[in-house]
Amino acid sequence: MRKVWLLMVGSFTLGLDAYVMAGLLPVVAGDLGTTVSLAGQMVTVFTLAYAVSAPLVAGLLSGVRPRVLIVAALAVFTLGNGLTALAPGLGMLLLARAVAGMGAGVYSALSTAAAASLAGEERRGRALALVMGGMSSGTVLGVPLGVLLADHTSWRATMWLVTGLGAVALVGLAVGLPEVPAGPPVPVRARLGALTDRKVLPIVGVSFLGAVASLGLYTYLAPVLASSGGVGEGELAPYLWAWGIGGVLGSVVAGPLVDRMGRVVLLVTGIVSTLVVAVGVLPLLGAAAFPALVVWGAAGWAFQVPQQHRLLALRAERGTIALALNNSALYLGSATGSALAGLALSVGLAPRALPWAAAGVALAGLVLHLFTARGRSGPYGVRAGGGLARSSSRP
Repeated sequence: MRKVWLLMVGSFTLGLDAYVMAGLLPVVAGDLGTTVSLAGQMVTVFTLAYAVSAPLVAGLLSGVRPRVLIVAALAVFTLGNGLTALAPGLGMLLLARAVAGMGAGVYSALSTAAAASLAGEERRGRALALVMGGMSSGTVLGVPLGVLLADHTSWRATMWLVTGLGAVALVGLAVGLPEVPAGPPVPVRARLGALTDRKVLPIVGVSFLGAVASLGLYTYLAPVLASSGGVGEGELAPYLWAWGIGGVLGSVVAGPLVDRMGRVVLLVTGIVSTLVVAVGVLPLLGAAAFPALVVWGAAGWAFQVPQQHRLLALRAERGTIALALNNSALYLGSATGSALAGLALSVGLAPRALPWAAAGVALAGLVLHLFTARGRSGPYGVRAGGGLARSSSRP
């Protein structure tokens, strides 16, 4: 498992880079002499590049050794962040964020598959949880540090911090990452088939809806808490920490649960149900929303571990491509949720109503999950090792 920790360091840097930019938008806009809305397009560009690059590169370069691709992807990601720190204007900034997003998308998909392969079937859940935990830890620990650094120096210093962390992870992986077993060659027809696979798409669709509900709502947590509980801007930090700490806990606990229970379908059902409740009660709790935020963060981050496990268990020859598609769905879901929430607020929807809308989207994901899981396997659930077991025989 020590080899997986190397991959986790890279994931930590990805988590920091993906979420810290939202907190730096006003500062970046002021420094470059543009508007916040235009500066915000760097988040959109990063997200889209991430979403498109993951399945595209994973498919087109499936014959290249995974270790080489992982190191190369992290190098591109680090280069993009260095260019971001040096960007003299908005045009170069957007280009740099696209480069960073491409590297991040490819690294995220390949590092997840590599962690599962290096750990073996018996510890696959723990390995996936470590990589996902790196992302959540980057959000919880890295984002406040990055924003604090920008407040006392500049946003460029924060980006140099991200670049430095990426360089450290790059050196560690280049030196310490062993050869990762490559999957069997995947014909072009099979790669394209993963995009329309009737077993893959429902799982990816549930991931998309979960991201719309969870990550999309997180973008507007400040106005939600302000309207439902009178939480001022200066009082927001503890609530963000509560969500983030829950995310780390969920990421860490999900892996052992997958390995011990072996009922990933049942586990997804429980997690998504928890997400629906935790998000739906937020407006009712107001300033006392700490417990719901912890549970929401835990469910939102834990959700992807069994989802990734299900995709890996479907077909060995399409595992990496399916994971890349799932990662793309997460980022597209986050972008879609943020855009829809912003549109809803712009047309007059009260911020305190956003959690109910998000809960409705999560509920739709739960219905899709239950319908497709029942339709494919009846009373059976997928074991952690990839086999089948009767759901009624174990909780």
